[in-house]
Amino acid sequence: MRQWREVHPDLDTGPMEVIGRVNRCAALLQQAEDAPLRRAGLSRAEFDLLGALRRTGHELTPGELARETFSSGAAVTKRVKQLTERGLVERRGDTRDRRVAHVRLTEEGRALVDGILPEQLAYEKAVLSALDDDRQGELSALLGELLSRLEGHMQGLRP
Repeated sequence: MRQWREVHPDLDTGPMEVIGRVNRCAALLQQAEDAPLRRAGLSRAEFDLLGALRRTGHELTPGELARETFSSGAAVTKRVKQLTERGLVERRGDTRDRRVAHVRLTEEGRALVDGILPEQLAYEKAVLSALDDDRQGELSALLGELLSRLEGHMQGLRP
């Protein structure tokens, strides 16, 4: 930031510093959290799909999975196919509407998610342990505000 301030002393580089730190934290967290996924042969997107099925506790349609994972329908279809081939999910047709499919975790898929999740949570707890509970609450609230604003922009809202 110092270098940018020297090159452009007339520009406020404060926002760049904040966003840069958020981006760097996100990249480092993602890298560490993806390690157990890689060991299990999963991508982040595949784990997110498995996690959506696990946390909802019931089968979901591909459309519901797309909404839960912020993915396109085509991406979900591809992931469901791959995870079905690995025996981690099962897909069944709807009895009333043949165009609709339902996806659920297999026991193997459930065991995989349940095995990975504690490691990820332990890592997250260790990272956040540098902040006391009050500071964690403050950080969560601030990031929540920022996220709401960004999601509003994604829906076409302006400041």
